[in-house]
Amino acid sequence: MAEVKRVLDPVDRLSEVLFGLIMVVGFTGSLSVAEAGRDDVHAMLVGALGCNLAWGLIDGVFYLKGCLAEKGKSLATYEAVRTAADPQQARQRIADALPSVVAAVLQPAELEAVHQRLCRLPEPPARARLSREDWLGGAAVCLLVFVATFPVVIPFLVMDSAQPALRVSNGIAIAMLFGAGYEYGRRVGRRPWTLGIAMVLVGALLAGLVIALGG
Repeated sequence: MAEVKRVLDPVDRLSEVLFGLIMVVGFTGSLSVAEAGRDDVHAMLVGALGCNLAWGLIDGVFYLKGCLAEKGKSLATYEAVRTAADPQQARQRIADALPSVVAAVLQPAELEAVHQRLCRLPEPPARARLSREDWLGGAAVCLLVFVATFPVVIPFLVMDSAQPALRVSNGIAIAMLFGAGYEYGRRVGRRPWTLGIAMVLVGALLAGLVIALGG
């Protein structure tokens, strides 16, 4: 359950979804609706979906790298605590591994209790390894990033005319950008409406740069 919550944490995934939205809007915005035929729309769809699938795969790989780095750091802390020269050094290692606000309120006796529990654990593995849950989490991140950007291209799949499809697609992208900014603002304790509008403006600006640079 903790792994699922980590994968679906909107704060952690916001930047990846935002980047995917900007990339797909860059593809749809580069389409000349006045001259576009079905072949042009098809080429745009292949490019947009392929680009965001690639981004999802890349993000999944970076997620796995983050998991491995975190496990390696935890393993190093565990080993340092077990091999500490004296209890004071072990308690300091434990405190350093905790968030500062948590470490500040723990008494030496409480840190020592953690130290003793760690010493009773089995011998740690020689190196950090990815678990089945980590691999599933990486796949979930890839799927999440791809699926989150897919609605922007749906109008081109179900509508025959490129011009109204582009208008509907842009409307969906604006709504999704606003929703991402609103949710982020709500999660971090800022004004949701302000961040929602700011996300739309930033997304439009970056998408415009993508188009201007050749997409």
